[in-house]
Amino acid sequence: MASSVESACRSIIFEDTPLTHCLANPARHRISMDLGPSGEAPYRSLTAFSRQRGENGVAFAMNAGMYDDKGKPIGYFVEGSERLKTLNTADGEGNFHLKPNGVFYGTAGEWHVRTTEDFLANVTERPEFGTQSGPMLVIDGKLHPEITQDGPSRLVRNAVGVDARGRAHFVISNAPISFGKLARFYRDELNTPNALFLDGNVSQLWNPATDRLDTGAPIGPIVVVERKDSE
Repeated sequence: MASSVESACRSIIFEDTPLTHCLANPARHRISMDLGPSGEAPYRSLTAFSRQRGENGVAFAMNAGMYDDKGKPIGYFVEGSERLKTLNTADGEGNFHLKPNGVFYGTAGEWHVRTTEDFLANVTERPEFGTQSGPMLVIDGKLHPEITQDGPSRLVRNAVGVDARGRAHFVISNAPISFGKLARFYRDELNTPNALFLDGNVSQLWNPATDRLDTGAPIGPIVVVERKDSE
């Protein structure tokens, strides 16, 4: 049965594509990253994570970042102020290496999305949480230079952006969507100057308030948004 707690997520339509938009507000929420039980293998699913964590205090959770075949991050990853993977500046194939890629990170209620190069040049203190993915969708208010308006590649995708008020906007499409349409939603509707693609085809959401718990292909890093009022 769905929770009596108000949902942080809402269903919307953008250019005929159904999306779920989940909002994390620093005044009301905490954000952290989780990979797996301490010292153990990654969860690989939101179902396993939900069983271990329990829904008390969880506003929502979502897969967040690229990973290898064992579910471990291939890019920068910080959980509980512990860096488990260093920043990845290598070139290569695939979405992660469609540069500029970027990092979603934060400490306490200060959350940010920066390009990898910006992060490397300007962030000197280790954050409480961080995950690296790619490509960036929006960079300083402009679409990623390699992303077209509405390209032919369409998958279920998820992403994150931070607005001028410091709120983090998480979006997962409920139908296949192009990079361009998702990027334009962040730029034009959510007004986030910077937004980062998290993953595609494996994108999943756990929203206890609506009893939504997605299943699918094995995942890696998980971003967890908790309610402060649950303390």
